[in-house]
Amino acid sequence: MQNYRKTAHSVYDLKYHLVWITKYRKKVLQGLIAEKTRSLIREICKANDVEIIKSHVSQDHIHLFVSVPPNISISQLLQYLKGKSSYKLMFGFKELQKQFWGQHLWARGYFACSSGNITDEVIMKYIDSQDVTVQDDDFKIAGELKTP
Repeated sequence: MQNYRKTAHSVYDLKYHLVWITKYRKKVLQGLIAEKTRSLIREICKANDVEIIKSHVSQDHIHLFVSVPPNISISQLLQYLKGKSSYKLMFGFKELQKQFWGQHLWARGYFACSSGNITDEVIMKYIDSQDVTVQDDDFKIAGELKTP
């Protein structure tokens, strides 16, 4: 349990690879804008107890590999990251306001992929090895069944 993180009521190891791009794939994340983007992402992650494992600011997209607490959904985290960073970058750099009208710096979607130490097959084999009383396709029940 050395790599597990803890909250008051849970122990977890939830890691995600997240990627999102600038609108129109414009290469604007350079110099001071890239540095400010990095500091904003760090600030937002710290405020939400998200641990950044690895990250990279490219000219037109962001890569993040993060450990996320179970009380924050991926869509919620991306909403925080994209929303707050867009707002602060657009008003901090006038050149961005000229290139991106409507206050939208980031494209609509994102990529998210989970990461873990064990495979799906290991989890399924572990569940299969549990005490089974009743089996119904993909769901098993353990313990004594009492008939009414």
